[in-house]
Amino acid sequence: MDRLPPTRITATLATMAALALLPPAEAHAGAIGSTPVATFDYQVGGVTMKVPTGCMFTHIIRGDGKTITYQNAGVDCGFVGARNAGFCNWRIDFTYADTDNKTYRTSRGKTHAECKINPMRDNAPQKLPRYGKACAHLNINGVRRVSQCHHITK
Repeated sequence: MDRLPPTRITATLATMAALALLPPAEAHAGAIGSTPVATFDYQVGGVTMKVPTGCMFTHIIRGDGKTITYQNAGVDCGFVGARNAGFCNWRIDFTYADTDNKTYRTSRGKTHAECKINPMRDNAPQKLPRYGKACAHLNINGVRRVSQCHHITK
């Protein structure tokens, strides 16, 4: 096994010591979660479309307290799921609920008629009036197929 020369060890220790003296970075909260998209069939123009297993719906959220600075949700497919024709007539909505699970705000996405294997949507920053949860929902042909939520707490 090779050993580091003494000058390299000294430089590494000096860098570590300097980093230890820096003030801590500003704390920000964030979460990422994924939920499997269950297999389902749906109709598009008289043609039956099948969504196989292997797709995940992922919701990312960043912010601090009740302030959301970034939010994104979308589908990623792998294995057999990556070979499907995609999701047609899709829409991604974001909802916000209080601690009693009462939804008080919905950001409804645009319905996209085209078929897409990896539908995705960013949402505008949000200043929430209360703690609770933020959720993303994937709708296909107007039917909610999968949701993924994060709790917003003190």
